[in-house]
Amino acid sequence: MFTFQTQARHGYSVQFSPFYAQRLACATSQHYGIAGSGRLFVLDFTPGHGIQPIRVLDWNSGLFDVTWSEDNENVLVTGSGDGSLQVWDAMQPAAPLKVLKDHTREVYSVHWSQTRNEHFIISASWDRTIKLWDIHKENPLSTCTGHDGLVYSAVWSPHIPGCVASVSGDQTLRVWDLRNPEAARMIIPAHSAEILTCDWAKYDQNVLFTGSVDAVIRGWDIRRGDRCLCELTGHHMAVRRLKTSPHVGSVLASTSYDFTVRIWDTSSKQCTDNLEHHSEFVYGLDFNLHTSGQLADCGWDELVRVYSVPSCLPKEPP
Repeated sequence: MFTFQTQARHGYSVQFSPFYAQRLACATSQHYGIAGSGRLFVLDFTPGHGIQPIRVLDWNSGLFDVTWSEDNENVLVTGSGDGSLQVWDAMQPAAPLKVLKDHTREVYSVHWSQTRNEHFIISASWDRTIKLWDIHKENPLSTCTGHDGLVYSAVWSPHIPGCVASVSGDQTLRVWDLRNPEAARMIIPAHSAEILTCDWAKYDQNVLFTGSVDAVIRGWDIRRGDRCLCELTGHHMAVRRLKTSPHVGSVLASTSYDFTVRIWDTSSKQCTDNLEHHSEFVYGLDFNLHTSGQLADCGWDELVRVYSVPSCLPKEPP
């Protein structure tokens, strides 16, 4: 396991680079994100040297999420408590390349397009909206409205161009076609509590997973939103982040306010691993696209951890 301390900064989001197997970014906030500034760490990890910062970038408000560019290995975007998005160049130790501002409250989620139009970003905010941005333009291209609560997460489909899923404090999962942002294509009352996170299955374009304050994870088929595919229970507090594996279709990972990271087999509906290596809320989570079975997470205990989990590896053929 590799460990790095984000001194006096509390981790909110971590993401591996889509270009380099040994690189990741971590978005953090001072004073647990309630007040103070934010800091973006760009980190490299190697055996024998551990995790080393290659760039530390500061912003005057807490940073709550980070996403890497899909078409430039040095560009990242963060979302912050002042309602803005910051576009950074990891090789330039100064101010952001650009600041995008249209939200009126905290930006809690940013995500780079996973299909076509690799210069597109979506942002989700506590102002109850989701905005579509072209990284080369100053103003949002469109705004999705309709959620009745804080929007905690919005993620692009890895399969369907222009398709986005979002979850909110209004207890719904919504699927949007950005060609028609005025109305959600589908609204699923997915939980009986605020929903903090969602992610698409990497091997089935119709399947989504949600995680909620009710400590439950549920799977959904967007062709049949009236009933869930599966329900995963075991966390004792709110589920903060979900990530589906890019290597094994049945593997899902989750973080929680119960200080744990759990690995799930969605086919058997069983928890295969319960990792207790944090002493505070665990917020960020990601799978390494380049290294099968490797994950990173971060939490309010100021720790970033990179590690491998055998149950996340593809099974050997008989």
